[in-house]
Amino acid sequence: MTMTQKTILITGSTDGIGLETAKALVTAGHIIILHGRNVEKLKRVEMQLSALGNVKSYASDLSDLHAVTAMTENIKRDVKQIDVLINNAGVFKTSSPVMSSGLDMRFVVNVFAPFILTQRLLPVISKSGRVINLSSAAQAPVSEAALKGETTLSDSAAYAQSKLAITMWSNHMAHKLSGQPTFIAVNPGSLLGTNMVKDAYGMAGKDINIGVKALTYLALDPDVDNHNGEYFDNDRGHFGEPHTDALDLEKCKDVTDEIEKVASELTAP
Repeated sequence: MTMTQKTILITGSTDGIGLETAKALVTAGHIIILHGRNVEKLKRVEMQLSALGNVKSYASDLSDLHAVTAMTENIKRDVKQIDVLINNAGVFKTSSPVMSSGLDMRFVVNVFAPFILTQRLLPVISKSGRVINLSSAAQAPVSEAALKGETTLSDSAAYAQSKLAITMWSNHMAHKLSGQPTFIAVNPGSLLGTNMVKDAYGMAGKDINIGVKALTYLALDPDVDNHNGEYFDNDRGHFGEPHTDALDLEKCKDVTDEIEKVASELTAP
């Protein structure tokens, strides 16, 4: 069987699961669009992966939503079609969680940035393509006040709420767009050996290739098209149940509407 070459954008692809997934997919013959915050590190990774196949890169600090918007315009200028978008980048622990806008950085990077990125890239994402959003086994009910930066949360609470929020808008978009493209939320595996886990818990963590295999499967396997709007739980190795709020379509719409409202305010000229 002849492989269909796909163009795949992976955010946060200069280390951890993002980098290793990029390596696996470019080695398999796909075109990889890398993203990173640090320009020099991104260029090093681009040079490294260019030896394996076809890659290009775009730099943006996902905590700066105007920069995210600018990056999407650059990508749309250069890329005619994206087949898979993997919103992998995320943050758990940071020395300055409350930003100048008053918002918690976990919501900005883990929710608003991928939301804006996805919405603005939809015109070039293939109708038969996929949007894969990194969630987590850690999911907690989303506080509207926290989402809008009106209350302060602990690291764990902000992270868990942000991960349920991205799971909920994945489900909402899946139904809104009727599977064109397919939306999937994924827990890539608990306590994998990423820098995030090392910084948060001071532990080495499990083999990150556990997560790489899941993301590769979700990006490429034809069967995934039958699971639009679902949640892949890699701790169990199959599609499963997220937090119950993510199964409530009305709640998913309400959270997505609030995300869209805040994102619009943050990216207004």
